[in-house]
Amino acid sequence: MRLRALLENDALGLRLLGGEDELDRSVRGVMTTDLRDPSRYLSGGELVLTGLAWRRDAADSEPFVRILAGAGVAGLAAGEAELGDIPGDLVEACAQHRLPLFAVNETVAFATVTEYVVRQVSGERAGDLAAVVDRHRRLMTSGPAGGGPEVVLDLLTSDLDLRAWVLSPTGRQIAGAGTPLPGPLGAALAGHHLAATRTGRRGPHRAAVSGTTYSLFPIRNTGRGAVPAARDVRESVLSDWLLAVEADASDWPAARLDLLQGVTQLIAVERDRRDAARTVRRRLAQEVLELVQAGAAPAEIAARLRVAAPVLLPGLGVAPQWQVVVARVDWSAGGQTAGAGDIASGPVAQALLEEILVDPAVSGPDSADRIAVAHAGEEAIALVPLPTATTAASGSGESASDEAARADVEDADALDAEPGLHADALLSSVRKPLSAGLADDGRLTLGVSAAVHSAEGLRGALEEARHARRVAAARPGRVCAAGHHELASHVLLLPFVPDDVRRAFTARLLDPLRDYDRRHRAELIETLEAFLDCDGSWTRCAARLHLHVNTLRYRVGRIEQLTGRDLSRLEDKLDFFLALRMS
Repeated sequence: MRLRALLENDALGLRLLGGEDELDRSVRGVMTTDLRDPSRYLSGGELVLTGLAWRRDAADSEPFVRILAGAGVAGLAAGEAELGDIPGDLVEACAQHRLPLFAVNETVAFATVTEYVVRQVSGERAGDLAAVVDRHRRLMTSGPAGGGPEVVLDLLTSDLDLRAWVLSPTGRQIAGAGTPLPGPLGAALAGHHLAATRTGRRGPHRAAVSGTTYSLFPIRNTGRGAVPAARDVRESVLSDWLLAVEADASDWPAARLDLLQGVTQLIAVERDRRDAARTVRRRLAQEVLELVQAGAAPAEIAARLRVAAPVLLPGLGVAPQWQVVVARVDWSAGGQTAGAGDIASGPVAQALLEEILVDPAVSGPDSADRIAVAHAGEEAIALVPLPTATTAASGSGESASDEAARADVEDADALDAEPGLHADALLSSVRKPLSAGLADDGRLTLGVSAAVHSAEGLRGALEEARHARRVAAARPGRVCAAGHHELASHVLLLPFVPDDVRRAFTARLLDPLRDYDRRHRAELIETLEAFLDCDGSWTRCAARLHLHVNTLRYRVGRIEQLTGRDLSRLEDKLDFFLALRMS
């Protein structure tokens, strides 16, 4: 039954005090308690009835409600017999944790509410119980051990006529039945899921994309072997898988929702298997990283790399080149139960970097078998092997990630000259969904080193990747990356100029032009940018702006008059160039 059904029965004497947007939650049981911590007796989906005997002062309300919300209860009903009006601190705590709160009139016994809920829940489940049990049995016997998540999704299609896909937090398809989900659609669904999860709303989440409605179920293992729930949603939001179902689950009966929750638990077993398989690669990366940071002899590092190469490049049998990628996730304080300093960002960045480094065109849970990521403190550090040029040429063609890089890099010749990973290409397909998960209090920054050919170069590559990440961190935006090629450019210096110096420098040069443009619509700033882009060529700049050369000369003269600079001098050109870059 739904929570809103409680308000439709006047005999129950319930009054809603908060949580109007959550009344479509399913109620799967009822529990009466006055314990300060009843979590051991909760399994999720209950309507909790309480007489408030646990409350001694206002400070007791938030911990009690937090425990209930963490256990996944459907709602809280507080009796008025003990204290009269429901305390405001309890109302505030329920609003903070998005837990619907009802007041039970002192004339109504809890037994009356309990009897009504039990009768409704039992009646709704009776008709479908046999079918649910049978489907669960089939799912358990045909689950991950018998063919992977695809078998489970096939059963959803054949039994319930539901098309479903398992997606990573970036929207990459991990499993699906039938037609693959297009990449942009997967990214859009992942973005909806991450945004809804960050608001604290319980799944499934409803998303409408291109006229089609999808229900998005978080995939978390809640069985006996489950790890404790994260204290803060930010610890898991960027690493959890999701189940996307092409249907609107908002009006589903509880039995069907139970079945889909069971499916997510089965898929969570597959996730655990995948994570266990990554343990060896993570350990190899950690060992190499520790040697590099400790200043070990190159011969010792090379020996460890020879052990790692067959695991990371199975079947190639060649000595690869290596790149280092460094990522960091930072959270600002506020907005959650735990402060930003309480979040272990290293493991978050590790799981996220493992996902980012997977070729977006490759599906399946085992597509990351050449990725080794360790974490040190708040950083995640990836050791990425690259086949030699000869080996790469003997392959079947250019990979999807190479094509993505080519699309994002203007100079294709430069791309061909630099094999391996490119910073912008890594984030091109994942920036939107990850930005939704980072919301307004998180940042992902990433740095990529150049390729190195031996163990001697790894220490330098690590420092290079770390420095590139710091350059990315100085840029605006939720998801930023920088590559090694940017470390030999003026862009390395600009992010570290103090803000007050930036503002003074740009204001002195550009504010007179902006003021003139506002008054006369003269487009002097646009003209200046084009003139510098054309290396001071009058004819090329005039052609780009569709102006007569004499008109261009007039505009440039006006720029020089307003600023007191001479655009025929290299020093003044350089000052204007830097001012435009910093503005």
